[in-house]
Amino acid sequence: MNIYIIDAILPEEMSEGFLSLIPFQRARVGQLMSDRKLLGYSLAADRSKLWITLSADSREEARVILKTFPLFPWMTCTIHELAFHHTSQSLLPEISQN
Repeated sequence: MNIYIIDAILPEEMSEGFLSLIPFQRARVGQLMSDRKLLGYSLAADRSKLWITLSADSREEARVILKTFPLFPWMTCTIHELAFHHTSQSLLPEISQN
């Protein structure tokens, strides 16, 4: 599995169509996080960019995943493969439920 970070530029003017899809975008993000495909999702304070970190077997699979985002038609995406991706959460040991 490879890790990719996507630099997504959002439109300057957000149409009603765009805004109406935000709840569906949030639901898709939640589903991908539950599936552990989406590792990070960050929005710039000025709402001009998204940074999406995801796990995929290939750049093409990453693009296929991105195309499932309801807001994808409004996003200009650049996909970058990462050598590694560390987060504070990934440095903590797994908690046993037993």
